[in-house]
Amino acid sequence: MALKNKIILIISPQPWDKLFVSKHHYAIELAKYGNTVYFLNPPDKALNERVLITAVAATPGLFIISHRVFFPYNLKFHAPGIFHWLMQWQVKKILQAIGKPPDIVWSFDHGNLYPFRFFPKKALRVFHPVDEPLNAAAIASANGADIIFSVTNEILEKYKSFGVPLHFINHGVSNVFLQQSPVQRADNKIRVGFSGNLLRPDIDRPVLLQIMKENPDVIFECWGSYQPKNENLENGTAIFIHALQALPNTLLHGAVPAAELAAGYSRMDAFLICYDIEKDWSKGTNYHKVMEFLASGKVIISNNITTYRDKPGLIEMTAERNTNEKLPALFKKVI
Repeated sequence: MALKNKIILIISPQPWDKLFVSKHHYAIELAKYGNTVYFLNPPDKALNERVLITAVAATPGLFIISHRVFFPYNLKFHAPGIFHWLMQWQVKKILQAIGKPPDIVWSFDHGNLYPFRFFPKKALRVFHPVDEPLNAAAIASANGADIIFSVTNEILEKYKSFGVPLHFINHGVSNVFLQQSPVQRADNKIRVGFSGNLLRPDIDRPVLLQIMKENPDVIFECWGSYQPKNENLENGTAIFIHALQALPNTLLHGAVPAAELAAGYSRMDAFLICYDIEKDWSKGTNYHKVMEFLASGKVIISNNITTYRDKPGLIEMTAERNTNEKLPALFKKVI
């Protein structure tokens, strides 16, 4: 039975921005079911107001909460006890701005920024980690949860000690990716899509560049950030971005809204995923982009992803976990 007529507070480590991932999709869909949903952004030191609530015009019942803490944020790292004592007052201000206590606190916060104890006890507390827990704070974030969801079984395994129900639920996907229609193209060249932040160090850069260079007749279209917010770009990253920009068969579109991204996907013939599992934040267990790619009905060529290893026919992936050396040959075979 669908949740309806509830006040739901979603706590997100990613702000409401152009690029939507699971927490954004959950917020939209829960609002569509008739709930009043508040999406809590991470603290914003540039905000003038202490707490600012704005409505999302495209989704009735959905509101974005922006807020600025009244104390130095660096206390989180140098004096966590004091930080949480002060953050408790910040949460009180946020709840006062909402006006009514939430029925559900749905937290994607794996940094233990907002412990569940800060919220009303009568609220159902859902912990929903979608990233690999890499430190003690990520594990401690589950304290007080009534139920835990995650996008990989590997993550759930790390929270078994909390003694609450654990459920695997795959990544969310925006409805715009489910409503694609065929697009007429001006040429007959094969087009392959790559989506994700190109500044991330866990992309297998040598293999990705090898694939692009060895397939000059294929057009590679990339979506995701590639321009740093400042000029302090790590040298290896700068070399990689410049190499991509120099390839005549590669287009960098940057980060775009979901509707524009879905329209771009509809032009593709295939999609490529290429991460170094040793550096990969999710350790090659699952990626939210897979659901978006699958929605297109196009073939996916990828490094090994554990969630899809026992689902033949969905993804063309390498069998090896510790190397992508066979990915270029697999790519050529599939194309």
